[in-house]
Amino acid sequence: MAIPTEGEMIQIHSYKHNGSIHRVWQETMVLKGTKNIVIGANERTLVIEADGRTWVTREPSICYFHAEHWFNIICMLREDGVYYYINMSSPFVYNDGRLKYIDYDLDVKVFPDMTYTILDEDEYAQHKKEMVYPEEMDGILERNIEKLISWIKQRRGPFAPDFIEAWTNRYHFYKQLNE
Repeated sequence: MAIPTEGEMIQIHSYKHNGSIHRVWQETMVLKGTKNIVIGANERTLVIEADGRTWVTREPSICYFHAEHWFNIICMLREDGVYYYINMSSPFVYNDGRLKYIDYDLDVKVFPDMTYTILDEDEYAQHKKEMVYPEEMDGILERNIEKLISWIKQRRGPFAPDFIEAWTNRYHFYKQLNE
C-alpha cells in the first residue's frame, strides 16, 4: 500500500457499503503518513456530497485515520473548544492521492468537556437492511465504539491534551512552507 507524504495535499473519499460514493473532501494536507496512521488537516475545504451538493468546511480540522480501527476522528477547532466528530467506518486505504474508507452510518459526537453522544443508530439499522451488512458488522462496530469510548475517557490518541496543539503547529508549519 502506498503511503501519503507529509505536506502533500490529498482527497478523502467516503463510500457506503454498497460501493457508492458518499462524500469527498477536496483537499486535506497530510501531517503524518505511515502504513497505519494518517493525520491530516483542512480548513475551508470544498466537500462534495453524493447527490452533487457542495459546501465548504467552516473551521480548521485535524483528521485522524487508522488502518486497524473501525473509526476515524475529525477534530474541529472552534472558538469555544475542540469538538470531535467520529465516523464509525472501515479502516482506511490509501492510493492515487486518495484516502478511502466505508462509512457505516454510526457517528459519535464529543464535546469540549469530553461528554459524548452516539448518533444515527436509526440510519445504521436502515442501511444494514438495505445494503445487507455482514452479520459480524454489529460486533465489529460495538467493539470499536467501546474502544473509542475508552480512548475518550483515558484522553488517548486525538483526545490527549497535547494532540491538537502538536498537530495544529505542524499544520501551520507546512502551510507557511507552501505560501
